Amino acid sequence: MKIMKFLQAFSRILTAYTSPVIVGIAALAFIYPPLFCWVKGDLQTVILGIIMLSMGMTLTGEDFKILAKRPLDIFIGAVAQYTLMPLLAFAMVKIIKLEPGIAAGLLLVGCCPGGVSSNIITFLSRGDVAFSVGMTTASTLLAPVMTPFLMYHLAGNSIDVDAVGMFKSILIVTIIPVAIGAAGNFFCGKKAAYQEVCKVMPGISVIAFACIVGGVITFQGKHFFDSGLLIFAAIFMHNLLGYITGYGVGWLTKMSKAQRRTISIEVGMQNAGLATNLATKHFAAEPNAALASAVSCVWHSISGTLLAGFFRIIDNYQERKTAAK
Repeated sequence: MKIMKFLQAFSRILTAYTSPVIVGIAALAFIYPPLFCWVKGDLQTVILGIIMLSMGMTLTGEDFKILAKRPLDIFIGAVAQYTLMPLLAFAMVKIIKLEPGIAAGLLLVGCCPGGVSSNIITFLSRGDVAFSVGMTTASTLLAPVMTPFLMYHLAGNSIDVDAVGMFKSILIVTIIPVAIGAAGNFFCGKKAAYQEVCKVMPGISVIAFACIVGGVITFQGKHFFDSGLLIFAAIFMHNLLGYITGYGVGWLTKMSKAQRRTISIEVGMQNAGLATNLATKHFAAEPNAALASAVSCVWHSISGTLLAGFFRIIDNYQERKTAAK
């Protein structure tokens, strides 16, 4: 029992400091590449599956009811998710004239579902957590069809896109683990032992996420600065525009402040871990694709934390202003 309590406390620390952990692992992998040379091939897929299993274990019947109770909100979120980020990425590829590898990585990130850490960032931002979970669930369930479809039509003229292979990969690495986790929660969710294990899973997800980033940087880190600042600028702008346009959709559809923050985070923060896995497996001929996805992994985690801090500063300012009246 003491070991479980320790693991749960450690999990809470990892979850609270996700960004520094990811950045730290990325730096270690860059300085000493052999540290994560084991994260490759099928093992990388298994690690990503663990992250998605963790997500599935948090899903309850109520989470799925959200999809039925709030169909309009979820529909707006899903449309924004699978139009804004892919089209923003496509526009940047054309305007900046990114080379094929970086272009493929940026497009992959844009075409992937929302990131699993977006629910945590939404909570820290005082957003609508139920809406966040609903959007993440919906975009993840749609991913096996939408991600290959979008990649084929947006990138198919520039690089070879194996849409069927991507469909199979996403099905294996997302839907199946999520379904297993959700089934486990459905059948065992009321058992005390299962609940204790669930409290450890967020920390395991952070470790798994860090390993994926470390693995890609181990193999692609030597190319890190080959493209100069271009790769970083493209990822920064894509992510920032995702946050801004996502918030704009919430404002245009007259959502509440909490909902606007949620859709902003869900649209801007992509499942770059999935993009990294897909890039490694299906775009091996373009090593910068995996590199761009890995950099996105690191940056989205950092920017999400910064955005949550920004929202909290606004709230604190408004609260002080109200109290002063």
